[in-house]
Amino acid sequence: MLLHFTKMHGAANDFVMLDDRDGTVPWQDYVLMSLLAARRTGIGCEGIILIQQSQRADFRMRFLNPDGTEVDMCGNGARCAAWFAHKLGVAGKSMTMETSCGLLDAEIVNDCNVKVWMPEATARSYGMTVHVGDKAIEGDYINTGVPHFVIRTDSLEKIDVESLGRAIRLHPAFAPEGVNVDFVTQRAPNRMTIRTYERGVEAESGACGTGAVAAAITSVEAHSGTLPMTVRTGGGFILGVDTDWRGNRCTGITLTGPVREVYTGTIDLDLFGNDLSCE
Repeated sequence: MLLHFTKMHGAANDFVMLDDRDGTVPWQDYVLMSLLAARRTGIGCEGIILIQQSQRADFRMRFLNPDGTEVDMCGNGARCAAWFAHKLGVAGKSMTMETSCGLLDAEIVNDCNVKVWMPEATARSYGMTVHVGDKAIEGDYINTGVPHFVIRTDSLEKIDVESLGRAIRLHPAFAPEGVNVDFVTQRAPNRMTIRTYERGVEAESGACGTGAVAAAITSVEAHSGTLPMTVRTGGGFILGVDTDWRGNRCTGITLTGPVREVYTGTIDLDLFGNDLSCE
């Protein structure tokens, strides 16, 4: 089976984009999907995104982690999905997509920037403390489509994102689903820099859209941040987060930033499988 794909990135968060409107992509085979996502032996990505038929919206976005498991939401992935769907002719410049966390609106701002209206944030727990070894780590827990634990620090350069991020991602306080871990330095009331350890990727991500939203909301609601918020990602790209302010909460949240098509290709799925031996 030949599979046509497009490689994209949203602010250095990279994805394999698949047109599955005919329903033939074997996305439920998580082993096969993880092999496609592998950096050294497959296409390589931080997520696989499928554009599928929807009875409720212009299309459905289905998102798979690099390990082949499905998750509800990806902010930068949703922005890439909007651009890809528009390219396919599935949607106009303004569109609605179906996701596992509901219907989301999106807009093609220009040739390289896409805005998406994110799901409403839930499950806030500000000033939460978890213990890692002999250290007490304080942060803010929030779900912006996926769960995040936001840790504020004066110096991102001194943070061991991989080891500390992994320890908190697997902490019993966030069991069983785990958590994405965001390390944030506030540069000004409306400007911050972020690095994210992402579950499913199980490493530092080049960017995380839901993480940028989580960091912005927690900053505004709990730490005197102001809107709109400019968020510089670990990959050096800029994401914009804006919201309405009602009832002392952020609502109507938007995420805006760059997307790029990197290349297109065709891969033979028959070359992949559980048997990796070559005789």
